Amino acid sequence: MNASIAVRTEVRGIPAATADFAVTDTPLGPFTTLVDSDGAVLASGWTSDAENLRGLIHPALRPAGLRQRDALGEVTSAVAAYHEGDLTAIDPIPVRQQSGEFLLHAWEVLRAVPAGSPLTYTEFAARSGRPDATRAAANACARNAAALFVPCHRILRIGGALGGFRWGLPIKRWLLDHEG
Repeated sequence: MNASIAVRTEVRGIPAATADFAVTDTPLGPFTTLVDSDGAVLASGWTSDAENLRGLIHPALRPAGLRQRDALGEVTSAVAAYHEGDLTAIDPIPVRQQSGEFLLHAWEVLRAVPAGSPLTYTEFAARSGRPDATRAAANACARNAAALFVPCHRILRIGGALGGFRWGLPIKRWLLDHEG
């Protein structure tokens, strides 16, 4: 396991009382990011509904409330830079999610999938250490609350079909084309 990746997806058991969020305009519409008091991304996606994103956060990390900000410093800058063409801008942003051992590891593996090099669900399962667990790998993508920062959009069906994506297949297609 690459230590630099492991540091970016952390486990913590005490939820913040309040998380900050900001909405960034992108070519795909509004992109909202929720961060904890340390600035780690808890949830994100192409929506302006921060409360919906809050519901995606594991209960052990879910903040009790939300506070809107105009921007979130490096996080907002990374979102804008990524959409403008700097595909690695999202890589150093810390992410905090919680789940079982396999999902935490699978999310770390997702963070190591380079832009422009998508994998199939089968390849992702193998890289995650469970080559026969394609459904578990797909579940890791489906349960990922930190879209873009944990790039589950880089996972495809065999033959290149898009598969599913919480934010819609047109957004997934745009992201893959953007990264290609």
